[in-house]
Amino acid sequence: MELMKQMTSRSVSAAAAGTWLLGDRTVNRIGFGAMRLTGSAAFHEGTPRDRRQSIAVLRRAVELGVNHIDTAAFYFSRLRSANELINSALAPYADDLVIVTKVGPARDASGDWADSARPDQLRGQVEENLRQLGRDHLDVVNLRIMGQDSISEHFGALAELRDAGLVRDLGISSARLEHLAQAQAIAPVVCVQNRYGIDMPEGEAMLRACAAHGIAFVPFFSIAGGGREAGAVRPEHDEVRAVARVHGVSPAQIRLAWILRQGTHVLAIPGTGDPDHLVDNVAAGGLRLTDEEFQLLGSIGRSAP
Repeated sequence: MELMKQMTSRSVSAAAAGTWLLGDRTVNRIGFGAMRLTGSAAFHEGTPRDRRQSIAVLRRAVELGVNHIDTAAFYFSRLRSANELINSALAPYADDLVIVTKVGPARDASGDWADSARPDQLRGQVEENLRQLGRDHLDVVNLRIMGQDSISEHFGALAELRDAGLVRDLGISSARLEHLAQAQAIAPVVCVQNRYGIDMPEGEAMLRACAAHGIAFVPFFSIAGGGREAGAVRPEHDEVRAVARVHGVSPAQIRLAWILRQGTHVLAIPGTGDPDHLVDNVAAGGLRLTDEEFQLLGSIGRSAP
């Protein structure tokens, strides 16, 4: 059984999901989210993961073809920082590796959330990501929107940092359609990172808008669903478990395969600190659902027309 698992993992590649041009960089559509490297629950609330295992997971992800990693300076727990782990594991960075960070939310040294950053404070947050990652520029920076109606000042401040060469490309996160329009009026938007999944249909309008504009749509909590930061703690839907049994894979793989089929512009960023779960997630890029399975899964949480 162990030999079969090793043989299977050797054949897994993030390239099986296809690629997308994120800004001017080609990335495989299966990426990696770094938040869960810092602990077993959200941010500082969980038990810190073993440092050596977290570093090993990052290196294994790259070996499997992952070249798109999502992180943030505010991804830290009592003993772990996602950016520091990425730096330790992967620097000097491969030329094709795209690291995407987020700014906007603010946490103090004890981990408590503070008021979100003002436009004039975003440079400091960008520079903190640069220091932690050990880089002279950031590939992509997402503005994580914290409830404001207008993001023009904040996005304008990031556009100035892009013009100064500190940031290569810009995106937005937790955004509404009006936010996308505001941002596009200021500078190109290469990605939108929003909550979306089989049982989270509220992201579909943004999914379609991104497709129409040629923008990457990067859903988060696609596996966790309603469990959000706590992970996949809720009972799985019968439909998901049934399709998983047919394919002989995990429900998490079915969720990711469904997400990826939403369009070639969709980039998945499943996160884990478990090496076996990592292989499982990346393998989802090669899984193909039938039309009937795709429609069945898409009916979860959605009213009939």
